[in-house]
Amino acid sequence: MRHVISALVINEPGVLANVAGMFAARGFNIDSLVVGRTENPELSRMTIVVNADDNTLEQVRKQLAKLVPVVKVRDFKDVSYVERDMVLATIAAGPDTRNEVIEIVNLFRGHIVDVGKTSLMVQLAGTDDKIEAMMELLKPYGIKEMARTGVIAMPRGVQNVRDDSENKSKPRVRSKDAPSAPALPPS
Repeated sequence: MRHVISALVINEPGVLANVAGMFAARGFNIDSLVVGRTENPELSRMTIVVNADDNTLEQVRKQLAKLVPVVKVRDFKDVSYVERDMVLATIAAGPDTRNEVIEIVNLFRGHIVDVGKTSLMVQLAGTDDKIEAMMELLKPYGIKEMARTGVIAMPRGVQNVRDDSENKSKPRVRSKDAPSAPALPPS
């Protein structure tokens, strides 16, 4: 089963290596891992997608919450949330097929971001299913190159989202000048 987890982490060197190392050491496979800054420059948000059963997911959440640079862990299981992935792809499109490719991209509300003599670069943001559906239709034209960002996600509105970091039994060791709990963003 596919699970999306969000971890708010202290923005300092080595945090990504810590988290990736935790997954590797325990044999967890990461389907997608995206790290980006937040509205607070002291924090970054990691969005991790794993394909795992509920027991494995529970282990992942607990292990993430134990890491020192991790401030908050959220699981989007049983929660309404918005997720997006983005793709940039260069599609073979000569004068005879260009309009067909543009029509497919427009149907998916994508954008043409670069035009070459024999190719078009397309951009699409959406769910994994939406991106896969567009790319499947574009495959016959020839996909020359493709890059995807990975999944980012946030809960819809104000909801009770499972937060494993607040139930820790051991006290947290914080980096110098790490944000306090009241300074954390609500999502």
